Amino acid sequence: MRFSNQSGVARGDFPIEALVEVEARLHELFAEMGVTLESFRYCPHHPDGPVREYAVRCECRKPAPGMIQNAASSLGADLARSWMVGDILDDVEAGRRAGCRTILIDNGHETEWRLDDLRRPHHVAPDLLAAAHIIRANSEEQKRFLTEIRA
Repeated sequence: MRFSNQSGVARGDFPIEALVEVEARLHELFAEMGVTLESFRYCPHHPDGPVREYAVRCECRKPAPGMIQNAASSLGADLARSWMVGDILDDVEAGRRAGCRTILIDNGHETEWRLDDLRRPHHVAPDLLAAAHIIRANSEEQKRFLTEIRA
């Protein structure tokens, strides 16, 4: 799944229809890597935007967890076994609020290092590959733990 705040819609920078092309391109990029993108979710809202229909406070704009919870519900995902990987602390907060484990990609995009319990990532990684290794290692650890409990 891919989650994205797209306040440019509410600010009038681009029409919501432009996100159809973004989604199509993401599907292509994932397919090139042999991966299926199950879902692309975005929040077009911003409470201060001039485009009236999108200038609202909502539960889908990160750091609110609504986008993640909605996707999990429609796809049948277990949020306690899911990971939210993002490059800003709003992503981490949204993941924690939804009940996910979190990884912050520390690539310089975060500008507001305001940390509290909801904004503290479970892990920090320099890039997506390192994040994937963290997820894999933790998944294998969880499998071993469950096997030991069942034995």
